[in-house]
Amino acid sequence: MKLNQSVYQNQAWNFLSETPGFSAANAQLVLAFGERFLLEKLNLYDELRLRFPVADIIINSTSGEIYLDKVHDDSVVITAIEFEKTRIQTVQIDINKHTESYQAGQKIAGALDAPDLAALFLISDGGKVNGSDLTRALNELLPRPIPISGGLAGDAARFERTLVGLNQNPAAGKIVGIGFYGQHLKIGHGSMGGWDVFGPEREVTKANYNILYQIDDKHALDLYKEYLGKYAENLPAAAFLFPLSMRANNESEPLVRTILTIDEAARSMTFAGDMPEKALIRFMTANLDRLIDASATAAQTSMKQLNFTPELAILISCVGRKLVLGQRTEEEVEVAREVFGRDAVMTGFYSYSEISPLNTRCELHNQTMTVTVFSEN
Repeated sequence: MKLNQSVYQNQAWNFLSETPGFSAANAQLVLAFGERFLLEKLNLYDELRLRFPVADIIINSTSGEIYLDKVHDDSVVITAIEFEKTRIQTVQIDINKHTESYQAGQKIAGALDAPDLAALFLISDGGKVNGSDLTRALNELLPRPIPISGGLAGDAARFERTLVGLNQNPAAGKIVGIGFYGQHLKIGHGSMGGWDVFGPEREVTKANYNILYQIDDKHALDLYKEYLGKYAENLPAAAFLFPLSMRANNESEPLVRTILTIDEAARSMTFAGDMPEKALIRFMTANLDRLIDASATAAQTSMKQLNFTPELAILISCVGRKLVLGQRTEEEVEVAREVFGRDAVMTGFYSYSEISPLNTRCELHNQTMTVTVFSEN
């Protein structure tokens, strides 16, 4: 695997790094993670097509860009990959509303499944897609467990609209799937939150899709405010500090769910992921040191799975973590770098949700650091 990395910032392109022998003419995959207003202003696809004539080019908007061990805003980071022994295939699905998400997952599975499929990487619109339905379709339609990771595009903390594109300038309502094929690509993954849980486990007694109405037959928002105490005055912004841990049933591993909005009239809360009835939930709170430690744990987990030194590491962390960590945000990228060592090329972005395996199933996550590492042998 050979890599080239550059960045557009302050109205100029800057070279970051390049593996010896890299050929732009032979690169098969380009990942471009950038700030939404910049992507709307730049004719980025045409410029990248000139630089990388045969590559599949994926562009998406972010809530912050990761490169050179740091977190940046108002930039576009470009990572071009020239595989030596691995084949890739890509597909783009258009979606108009979240109810089409399961069908989108079906189409991605149908387009990319093959006997030698080694892994899938997804970049999805972050506003119109139900990530829970998208991942559920892939779990059900693929004939065997395949590592699936990725994330939902971001739009800073504006939550206005997100952009994704495959071999075109990015637009709203797109989902891109990347399939990796063959036995020579080694892939590891890890995902960790680091939030502290508190209070008893409670049951969701009334919900619809991602809207939570009742917990233990009490209005969800009333109970949530009771737990938040003085912090309830700062809702909905304070919700990033207090996500929920959710288990679909007694046998399920817990997932983190972020609260996007609250409805004072309905006494309800809307989440960035499904909140099914009869699910078991606990309230969570932020511990900054544990959030940063969780990033190191996610990186370590990705390395342990296949016992290799990564050539490329893609970090996707939640915008909620960035808002909570504030000036300490870069620490969660720096601790990952310490795990990977100096030679791995790092890229990534802050997202509206993360996609990563949990046991053998692909799941939608909120408020996690999700790491995917790659190396060819």
